[in-house]
Amino acid sequence: MEVLVIGAGLAGVSSAWYLSQAGCKVTVIERQPGPGLETSYANGGQISVSHPEPWANPGAPATVLRWLGRKDAPLLFRPRADAAQWRWALAFLRECLPGRTARNTAAIAHLADYSRDQLRALRAATGIEYEAGTGGILHLFMDAEDFAHAPAKLQILQELGIRAQLLDPDQAVALEPALATMHSRLLGVLHGIDDECGNAHLFCRALASNATEAGVRFLFNTRVESFEVRGQTISGLRIKDADGRTGMLHADAYVLAAGSYSPLLARPLGERLPIYPVKGYSITAPIIDPSRAPRLSLTDEARRVVCSRLGNFLRVAGTAELNGYNLEADPARSAGIVKWLDEHLPGVADASRAEHWCGLRPTTPGNVPLIGPSRVGRLFFNTGHGTLGWTLACGSGQAVADIVTGRPPEPDFPFLRPR
Repeated sequence: MEVLVIGAGLAGVSSAWYLSQAGCKVTVIERQPGPGLETSYANGGQISVSHPEPWANPGAPATVLRWLGRKDAPLLFRPRADAAQWRWALAFLRECLPGRTARNTAAIAHLADYSRDQLRALRAATGIEYEAGTGGILHLFMDAEDFAHAPAKLQILQELGIRAQLLDPDQAVALEPALATMHSRLLGVLHGIDDECGNAHLFCRALASNATEAGVRFLFNTRVESFEVRGQTISGLRIKDADGRTGMLHADAYVLAAGSYSPLLARPLGERLPIYPVKGYSITAPIIDPSRAPRLSLTDEARRVVCSRLGNFLRVAGTAELNGYNLEADPARSAGIVKWLDEHLPGVADASRAEHWCGLRPTTPGNVPLIGPSRVGRLFFNTGHGTLGWTLACGSGQAVADIVTGRPPEPDFPFLRPR
């Protein structure tokens, strides 16, 4: 079976790997010169199974209203004359209903747990290296209102079978001495015991290399021009290389894993994907005091900032900005992340030498990705992972490989069905 995968980020490379392991002949189309150079390049680094609750939850509308007008707000909505933006915003509000939030949380948790297990199996089988950290994630509570909800969060995680524990400040510092500078501000910490972290870009490169050795073909610097459709079935893919030469590729199946650009490619086929690009920011700063750098990954629950140790660097990431496909960096957004690093881990990393980055996360209103067949024959989706692309990558890749090859996927998840 021949399969074309569109996109070489976390979703695309993982899809290609698992499809090749299922015996498929796979070709990956990527417009960048290498794998993992867009959304997957400098994300927060977390494999956060212990954070399945989506942004769309009952408390979100009030929180967003409280943040309105603040340039450093964790979630920044920049209104545009864009019907897609407003449709997405209204759908986001609908997903904040308690029943929908509970359903979405369970779906994300089941896929995340499965995905982490797939990642571990992949790591054991291949020896792949990507600056992995396996000690868990510490969710920091420094706001009384947020901390009041911590026991309920823990109960939900336990009901979903996700191992976690609540720690007081002394216990948290004993587990992670880097938190000593925050001790006086900490009210408590939720430890996601089985969470991990790692460099997503390194993972993409390493897995693409392994996939190439397994027979996967990567066509970099190559753009998708259009799908060729006969009846209600994809019959080919028109592409253009860096020299402007066009060609037609044919396959038995096509997997669209193009992140935020998936809706643009699917729209001519009559598919309106409920995905909107949400811009995130990060800095990657060299560690100057390894003895005080955190060993475990951190999440500031109030500021929605995450911090992961990747080798000799700290990756600090956060913020969400709804501003269409605008990739222009806003210095105020990055400055907020730098400020967080200086205030919470002073003297640990050199922010003056940090690499600044921003990228577009392909986000559905309920943060549940779209995985499964399109209404158009031979076309499958693996996109819309939002802030959880790294967390869900391997599970999504294995699941879409199962679906394409006619096997039932394992996780309890609302996979798309033919319509």
